[in-house]
Amino acid sequence: MKLPRDMGGEELAALLGRYGYKITRQTGSHVRLTSTSKGFEHHTSPFPDTNLLRVGTLSSIVNEIATYLEIERQKLVKELFR
Repeated sequence: MKLPRDMGGEELAALLGRYGYKITRQTGSHVRLTSTSKGFEHHTSPFPDTNLLRVGTLSSIVNEIATYLEIERQKLVKELFR
């Protein structure tokens, strides 16, 4: 499955809420999401809060989160963008 070409930062933050990510800080045009889904271990993922995320930026965010959640990238993409 391909990544969407029209995904915005705010929309991505809402989708990642399913996995326990919450907006913890916003500085200028960047948002920082934090997850504690593994108990004590914190994972932060900063990204720009723009109307359209570049495909490379979105791909990098998805890869980072899939690694943290220890699931396959394609499975995460299917669950997020079905």
